[in-house]
Amino acid sequence: MTVGVATLLGIFAVTVLLDMPIAFGLALASVAYLLIFETAPMMVAAQQLVAGLDSFTLLAIPLFLLAAQLMNSAGLTIRIIRLCSAAVGDIKGGLAVVAVLASMLFGALSGSGVADVVAIGSVILPAMYRSGYGKGFSCALLGCAGSLGTVIPPSIVMIVYGTTTNTSVGKLFIAGIVPGLLLGGALILVAVWQSRRNGWAGGERFDRARFVAALKDSLPALMVPVLIIGGIRFGVFTATEAACSAIVYALLVGFFVYRQLSWTLIWQSLKSTGETSASILLIVGSAGLFAWILVSEQVPQALAQALTQWTSSGTAVLLLITVVLLVLGTFMETIAIIIIVAPVVMPAILQYGIDPVHFGILLTINLAIGANTPPLGVDLMAACRIGGISMMESLGPLVWMIGAMLVVLMLVTFVPDLALFLPRHMQ
Repeated sequence: MTVGVATLLGIFAVTVLLDMPIAFGLALASVAYLLIFETAPMMVAAQQLVAGLDSFTLLAIPLFLLAAQLMNSAGLTIRIIRLCSAAVGDIKGGLAVVAVLASMLFGALSGSGVADVVAIGSVILPAMYRSGYGKGFSCALLGCAGSLGTVIPPSIVMIVYGTTTNTSVGKLFIAGIVPGLLLGGALILVAVWQSRRNGWAGGERFDRARFVAALKDSLPALMVPVLIIGGIRFGVFTATEAACSAIVYALLVGFFVYRQLSWTLIWQSLKSTGETSASILLIVGSAGLFAWILVSEQVPQALAQALTQWTSSGTAVLLLITVVLLVLGTFMETIAIIIIVAPVVMPAILQYGIDPVHFGILLTINLAIGANTPPLGVDLMAACRIGGISMMESLGPLVWMIGAMLVVLMLVTFVPDLALFLPRHMQ
C-alpha cells in the first residue's frame, strides 16, 4: 500500500469514526488527498464528481423511487398485504409469513430496501404487536425481508452496480429473481420455526372467496413486476424506460382504478423522491471521486496481482471478497460500497473468469445482509425506528435470520447457475 492510499483510507476511517455522513467523508478524504499529494489539479475533484453521475442509467434511480412512492400513495401497498394475508390464512406464524411475502412483492415495485421497510412496516408491525409477536423478532424480520428489495428486481443497487461496471442491468434484474425467492423462502422458514416455538398465531382462517376478492383487488399491483421484467426481457424498453413506464402505470392505476391519488399526494411523492434521490446521488458522486483516486493509484491492479499469487481458485477469491463486503456492510452505506469496491475488484473478478452478473448478485446479497448488521444496518435501523424499539432488542432473533441469508449466499456462491440460469435462457 502506498503512502497516498494509506492517507486516503486513513482520513476516510477518521470521518467514519466521527460519524460524519458517508458522502461528506468520501469527498473530504478525496479532496485532502489531492491537496496533500498534488497528483492532479483540484479541478479534477469537481470533474470526477460530475463524471460519476454522468450516466443515463442512473436516471432510473429517482424514477423507480417515484414509482414506488406513487404506488404506495395509490393504495397498492395495503392491497398487497391483504392479498398475502388472505393467501396465508391462520397458520402458526402466519403474520410473519405475510410480512416476508408482502416485503418481497413490494420490493418488486420499489427497488429500495428502506422504502420497502417503511411501506410494509407501518402497516404490518402494529398488527404483529397486537397478535403477541415479539417486538425484537418482528423488527428483525421486517428489516431482513425489506432488504430483499435490493435483490429482487427492480433493484437500485443493481442499477448502480451495472452502471459502475458496465454490466447489463437487464441481465442483473433477471438474475436476481431466483436468489431473491431463495432468500424469501429462507426467511419464511425461520419465521415459521420461531413462531411455532413461541406460539405466535396467524391471521384470519383461509377463505377462498376472500382470497379471490383480494387477488382481483391487487391484480393491478401484481402487474407491475410483469410490466418491468417482461418489458426488459422482450426488448420493449431499457431499465430506465421501464422506470418511466412504472410511473405512468402508477398514475393511471392511482387515478382511474383505485382513485386514491390526488395532486397533494403526487406533490408529497415528488418531494420525498427528490430528497431520497439527492442523498443517494451525492453518495454516488463522492464515491466516484474516491474510486477514481484508488484506480489512479493502481489499487485494482495491485489487488489482482496479490490475489493471483495467493490462490488460483475463483471460489476462494469470492469467499475472501464476501468477508470484506460483510465487514464493510457493518459501517458503510450500500451505494458507497459498490462504487468503491466494484472498480477495485473487477480486474481480479474478470481475471479469474467469474461472470460479472454472478458477482453482481453475490454483491447485492452481501449488501442486503450488511443493511441489517449493526452498528449501521440501515434497514434494521428503519424497522426498529418504526417499531419503536432500540436496535439492541432485535439482535437475538436477528442472528437466525442473518444465518439463513448467509446459507443462501453460500449456495449462490458455489452454484452460480442459481443466478445465471435465467439470464442465459431469457436474454
